[in-house]
Amino acid sequence: MSGQVRLEQQGPIAEIIIDRPAKLNALNVEMLESLHACVQTLEKRLDCRAVIIHSSGSSAFCVGADINAWAEYSPLAMWRTWVKRGHQLFDAIAQLRQPVIAVIQGPALGGGLELALTADIRIAETNASLGLPETGIATCPGWSGSQRLNRLINPSLIKEMLFTGRRLDSQRAYQLGLVNELTAQGQGLSFARRMATDIAQRAPISVQLAKQLVDAGVGDNTAMILEAMAGSLAAHTQDALEGITAFREKRQPVFKGE
Repeated sequence: MSGQVRLEQQGPIAEIIIDRPAKLNALNVEMLESLHACVQTLEKRLDCRAVIIHSSGSSAFCVGADINAWAEYSPLAMWRTWVKRGHQLFDAIAQLRQPVIAVIQGPALGGGLELALTADIRIAETNASLGLPETGIATCPGWSGSQRLNRLINPSLIKEMLFTGRRLDSQRAYQLGLVNELTAQGQGLSFARRMATDIAQRAPISVQLAKQLVDAGVGDNTAMILEAMAGSLAAHTQDALEGITAFREKRQPVFKGE
């Protein structure tokens, strides 16, 4: 992981920290790879029960992709390096088995808003603002922002954000249900840590299964979630034990529906 993205864990709570304040935490290719490494690490940590994503400083959560990092890419390189890789990363964050809380400190724009949208819960400080300014530089959202927003707010409002570049302030975002809680400036992280502690005190497998249930209900990874749950249930039946035993003994299994 680069110095611009850090992963820290205290007890059962892990924190992914975007640490590039001089560039308002704009994302470059190296940071995308570091974020992906964080996700892969968290997937393996059975002692991690909740994840917080936040930025260093208070000037911005993340203002999106670093324009200077991708402006010179060819269309094919842009697809391979930014769009495809970014989708893989953001989907991986959204699919983490642990609950994810994003703390929005200052502007969350473009890819920064898309990053916040991968979280299960969003905490916004009063100086936060959310926007999709891509059409102002002749591009479009590239990391599923338009699609994830579609599940949360009115499509006509998303179009207004895209067409005009207007931002939602923290109060409007809260009223729309785009963020779960509002806090005073500088208080978002402590609020998120208290919430993460509450989550970590509950039964972790039940919490993770509950996350899967809700995601399946809105159409996220429904096939994978249903098959995983069905397979797990079936694997712990007496019939499953009989099937394995019969296979090893090279005989026809006798299933009893138990």
